[in-house]
Amino acid sequence: MLTLERAKELNDTMVKEDHLILHAKNVCYAMGAMAAHFGEDVEHWQAVGMLHDYDYEKYPEEHLQHTEEPLREAGVDEEDIRAILSHGYEICTDVKPESNLEKSLYTVDELTGIVQACARMRPHGITDLEVKSFMKKFKDKRFAAKCDRALILKGCEMLGMDVKDVAGIVIGGMKEHAEELGLTGIDPE
Repeated sequence: MLTLERAKELNDTMVKEDHLILHAKNVCYAMGAMAAHFGEDVEHWQAVGMLHDYDYEKYPEEHLQHTEEPLREAGVDEEDIRAILSHGYEICTDVKPESNLEKSLYTVDELTGIVQACARMRPHGITDLEVKSFMKKFKDKRFAAKCDRALILKGCEMLGMDVKDVAGIVIGGMKEHAEELGLTGIDPE
C-alpha cells in the first residue's frame, strides 16, 4: 500500500513549483479528512492525494497521460493508480470514480482551491473559517472563478453528500495543518 512518505518521494521527483506542492498538500490533508469520515486509512488516502497531480507540472496539456506507467514502475498499486487517474474523469481520462476514495479525490481536488482562496482573504485564515462563510464564496461564481463548481457538485452527488458537508470535512482537514499550508491568516505587523 502507498505510504505518505513514498508518495512525497515520488511527487518530489516531478513537482518543483511551490504552488503545485502546496496544492498537493491541500488535497493530501483534505483526503485524510475524507478518509476519517468514511472510516478508512487516513495516511493511505493522504498519500493518494499527495500524488494526484504527479505529471501535471511537466505535462499540463497531457495531464494524467504520463502517470500510469511511471507509477506502476515505481511499485504503486493498481488501485491507487486508478484512483489518481479517476480525478481527471471527463476532463482528461475516461476512468469514472467508483470507490469513496476515487469520488473524494475527484471532488476535493477542485474544492480545496476555493477553501484556500477563501482562507487567504480572512484575518485569521482558515483557523476560524466556518462552512457558512465558505458557502457564500462558493455561490459567488466570480470568486476563485477557475475552480469548477459544477465538477465539485457532481462529485458531491457521486458521494451522496451535500457540498456543505464535504466542505466542512475539507476545511477541518486543512485547518489541522493551517501553519504548514500558510493559512493562519494575515500577520498584522
